[in-house]
Amino acid sequence: MAVLRAVKGMNPGQLYSLKEDCTILGRHPDCDIVLEVGAVSRQHAQIVKEGGRFFVEDLRSRNGTFVNNVQISGRKAIDENDHLKICDLEFVFHHGTPATQQTIAQDESTETGAMLVDDDRETPGSSTIMSKLDVSTGREGLRLTVNAEAKLKAILEISQNLGRAVGLAEVLPKVLDSLFKIFIQADRGFIVLKDPKSGRLIPKAIKHRREEAAEQIRISRTIVNGVMAAKQAILSADAATDSRFEMAESIVDFQIHSMMCAPLIASNGDVLGVLQIDTTEQRHRFNNDDLDMLASVACQAATAVENAQLHEVALQEEVLQHELELAHKVQRGFLPSDPPEIQGYEFFDFYKPARQLGGDYFDYVVLPGGRLAIVLGDVSGKGVSAALFMAKLSSEARYCLVSEADPTAAVERLNKTFCQANWEDRFITFMLNVLDPGKHEVTIVNAGHMPPLWRHASGEVEPAGGDEGGLPLGVYDEGEYDASTLQLQPGDSLTLYSDGIPDAMNEAEEFYGEQRLIAQMRRPELNGVDSLGRSILDDVDRFAGARKQTDDMCLTLFGRVGNS
Repeated sequence: MAVLRAVKGMNPGQLYSLKEDCTILGRHPDCDIVLEVGAVSRQHAQIVKEGGRFFVEDLRSRNGTFVNNVQISGRKAIDENDHLKICDLEFVFHHGTPATQQTIAQDESTETGAMLVDDDRETPGSSTIMSKLDVSTGREGLRLTVNAEAKLKAILEISQNLGRAVGLAEVLPKVLDSLFKIFIQADRGFIVLKDPKSGRLIPKAIKHRREEAAEQIRISRTIVNGVMAAKQAILSADAATDSRFEMAESIVDFQIHSMMCAPLIASNGDVLGVLQIDTTEQRHRFNNDDLDMLASVACQAATAVENAQLHEVALQEEVLQHELELAHKVQRGFLPSDPPEIQGYEFFDFYKPARQLGGDYFDYVVLPGGRLAIVLGDVSGKGVSAALFMAKLSSEARYCLVSEADPTAAVERLNKTFCQANWEDRFITFMLNVLDPGKHEVTIVNAGHMPPLWRHASGEVEPAGGDEGGLPLGVYDEGEYDASTLQLQPGDSLTLYSDGIPDAMNEAEEFYGEQRLIAQMRRPELNGVDSLGRSILDDVDRFAGARKQTDDMCLTLFGRVGNS
């Protein structure tokens, strides 16, 4: 059965069978071979089988149909290995299925125009590999024995060029440029690197001595993987007849007669990729001395590549750091810049995320009737995702509190909002305190958070709100919440806090704990919420010592001024 083998464009290596007497190629979904490229006509061309022969016919397409790079008009006979070109797509015609089907990993092609080819099999036997050089030990394992002065001069030039290069885009072309000065018989060279994150092999740099050869090339994955696995540089005197490489389209199509390939090995022994050069010259093949030279260059190139990768990582981290700093400022903008001013009352607040972005939240929301809502929330998780969740909470909480006169109705409405959204099992513990300064009353609605600590003017401390609490926000959309009310006397205060306060740890991995917090709040010399808040933070710092903060910390206090 005749087939078309894709060699350029979409799905290189794919086979399209020509089992019908007429096969239509085009962009329309009803075509026998659908070519999803904008420049291709809806019905671009057809392949007709008549009397055992095959013919290509253009169907009045906009951009024409080409056979062996010649545009056809009317019907054109095609034979084995003829090339059919439609816009940027290219196919090869075969009377039967090719003996070897090569699969090309398109996701590993780059702007270099190179693709790595999977070889289905290796044929043992008459390999013409002349030499191998173990470079796994790095520079110490290399020696320069022939033309030492010339090689030293070349190595020095390469070292100077690579020493001035910083980014990969600058490093890799300099490596190839230097090699083409040393090996004047080289026709092409390329560098393939392993992606540090995915581990994929990606062609990063290509160089041709002749511009007419600068077309999309294929690189044998067999050679690349073999060199990387063995950490050996290899030399083949006649790669075109080397049975080990006979399946490599890069060698067959380009008529390569001699090639060298060396691994790029990092300082820790990891293989970064490979460096390969080859030639079509039969009379000027590479030799063992050339292999020594290439391996030496590969060691220097590996150092330059490693440094360039580290430099790129540093630049990326610098950009990320800058973006996180901006995000930190934006997030801080969601929080109150100053405490409210209400006659007869004082306020204190503190916020410090464990990272640059956090999931703790507090706010003061002015309500009708001279009331004030003091809210504190703790989003599950940390970092960027928790910060985004916190931003959503900030806007939704304000809307619900202003829209609903009843505090419990406001919390229930807020809960439904977060239950309806797809937040991937995240939830929020939330504490609402509505202060009516005219009546000196505080209404408390608790959604799964630690109850506020009520410090009386006498210094006694107790949890406020009793057991009147509900589930955290975002857990159950039909959740119900109850409210409790307390009367503030002169000198009374309420302390709201996130779990970053009691969960603070010292170097012995002991928790600060709620009991120590209450004991600190009972100290008789503390007077006013500002003094109380600062004493709590100072005590947490003393307890933690040099231990790094692991959770977001949020602390909000408000209270009635004594003797008012």
